Amino acid sequence: MLASKLIESLKFKKVEPASYGDFEVSAVTQDTREVSQNSVFIAIVGSQIDGHTLVAEAVKKGAAMIIAQKKVDCDNVPVVYVENTNRAMAILSDCFYDSPSKAMRMIGVTGTNGKTTVTHIIEEIFREQGEKTGLIGTMYRRIGDKIFPTKNTTPDIITLQRTLSKMHKQDVSSVAMEVSSIALVQGRVWGIDFDIAVFTNLTRDHLDYHKTMANYAHAKSLLFSQLGNEYGFKKNSKVAILNIDDPMGRKLEEDTSAPVLTYGIKHEAMIKASNVVIHSQGTDFDLSVFDQKQHLKVKMVGLFNVYNILASFAAAYAAGLDPSKIISVLSSFKGVKGRLQLIPSSSGVSAIVDYSHTPDGLLNALETINDFAKGKVFCIIGCGGDRDHGKRPKMAQIALQYSDYPIFTSDNPRSEDPQKIVDDMLQGISQNSSVKVIIDRRKAIEYAINKAQSGDIVLIAGKGHEDYQIIKGKKNHFDDVEEAERAFKKRGAV
Repeated sequence: MLASKLIESLKFKKVEPASYGDFEVSAVTQDTREVSQNSVFIAIVGSQIDGHTLVAEAVKKGAAMIIAQKKVDCDNVPVVYVENTNRAMAILSDCFYDSPSKAMRMIGVTGTNGKTTVTHIIEEIFREQGEKTGLIGTMYRRIGDKIFPTKNTTPDIITLQRTLSKMHKQDVSSVAMEVSSIALVQGRVWGIDFDIAVFTNLTRDHLDYHKTMANYAHAKSLLFSQLGNEYGFKKNSKVAILNIDDPMGRKLEEDTSAPVLTYGIKHEAMIKASNVVIHSQGTDFDLSVFDQKQHLKVKMVGLFNVYNILASFAAAYAAGLDPSKIISVLSSFKGVKGRLQLIPSSSGVSAIVDYSHTPDGLLNALETINDFAKGKVFCIIGCGGDRDHGKRPKMAQIALQYSDYPIFTSDNPRSEDPQKIVDDMLQGISQNSSVKVIIDRRKAIEYAINKAQSGDIVLIAGKGHEDYQIIKGKKNHFDDVEEAERAFKKRGAV
């Protein structure tokens, strides 16, 4: 694409000098490491680095045009001045990659808990219909069967548009994507043409960033307020799918102009579950779709997973899929790595690894386990460093109340002292409580698995699918599933 054609997409701009030698753009980037000959470099004002200070380096590496919002000095290279380079980056990347989201069915999923499970179920439903699918989320980006690593739940807008472009070129027709609150606030999904937006729930998380629950709720609402403002008989009209049992779900009905499809268990909903029975092998319930009722037996455990299943069913139903085909996939879906992942052993002790890193997520996991546990429940839990301090005592109290043997340990301490994090968790807890502190996470897992008796369950909470621990800024390999299996092997109970 010619540079002149690319910057036409920016409606309000000033180019200095006004005339320049046109060129074929090789890349659009805000990262000097990605700059090559004839790149367009966008100077972003970040929380730690101001890209305007890197312009000289970008030019030296071959950047042939600069996009800036502050005065920069670069001889012989044209500068396009705009009011906001973040917004310009969204517009330019959409233009450069030829708006790939418009060519595919885009399903965005937001909420505190359940995003990963819901996107995986949705992707599986469409895959089983013979479609080539794409998935973008916390664990990875996936195109068909090929997996690519990811740094954030929702990538930066250039990485996202580049990924969507690859998906489109590889004949992907449906994309299930996790959309985080931080990404929504930072404009990382500006220009993405979502067809279906799904809301799971809203509980405490990311207050280190958003500061208040009101700000956090507003961030989630952006996906629905940006969903489109047109009606008609187009094949792919927009749909908002809302958990009507969550107060935020009812609020979002006011924030979107799109047609709304509701789901729930407690309140009247268009898609509803009733007569829920939870057991160690899965969950049974009656599914009502506009009062048409069917009985489901699924392999996923827990009431919160019933909500995840309802949300996924609603997304596929909104896309026009046959309900009986959707139900067939739901009945066979076994779950997602690190989401209530069961690790059995010959000793009769079971370990469960779960990504419950919020108070609500931990409560859901422990309530579910208590529904079917025959013996005692151990809970290994820590809290992440450099994150919301306020949730630490809340999670500790939940572990104390809903498990027989709470064990406080290290999660991802990052730059913080792990002992200081545990001390925060212990606020308000009596010294005579049943809490045991073992800072070393490996030793905490070994201790619990060795102490547990037949029929007991050991919940290893907080990290789920993650295969690392970040300690003093260094990323070390650490996988809760591997550690549980190793502990069982040492016990002679594989």
